[in-house]
Amino acid sequence: MHGWLGVVQVLGVLLGLLAVSLLMLAVRRRWIDRLGGTFACSLRLRMSTPGAGWVLGVGRYSEGILEWFRFFSYSLRPRMVFPRRSVRVLETRIPDPVEAVALNTDEKVLRIEMHDGRGEAEWELAMSEESLTGLLSWLEAAPPGVRRFE
Repeated sequence: MHGWLGVVQVLGVLLGLLAVSLLMLAVRRRWIDRLGGTFACSLRLRMSTPGAGWVLGVGRYSEGILEWFRFFSYSLRPRMVFPRRSVRVLETRIPDPVEAVALNTDEKVLRIEMHDGRGEAEWELAMSEESLTGLLSWLEAAPPGVRRFE
């Protein structure tokens, strides 16, 4: 009988840890949302494999940058930062059937090029039509005098 009590205690501790970890994810998401301008946005981290490499996340506009946070992470720092002046839109497209399995329904893929001090890199972001319209408007609405990537 004493062995069962130990098993119940271990299960109680594990359930408590699971509840705390889920609560921490919710608090982190709330912290990210507090500055506003957030939207659901998947990022393709591995461009080498066709249709693979998509990671669920949250995008946030913040002053002159777009920050991207992993959805299932405890980090308060963004995983990727896209400065508005360094981003150029290459194309928008619908996901191919292989990608559609990894993405939410009715999302569009935005392929961008980012120029930084080390060179140029291409990234793909997937988001809803409404979020895509907002992001494209935000990219085009740079203040006067801000030099854009050419």
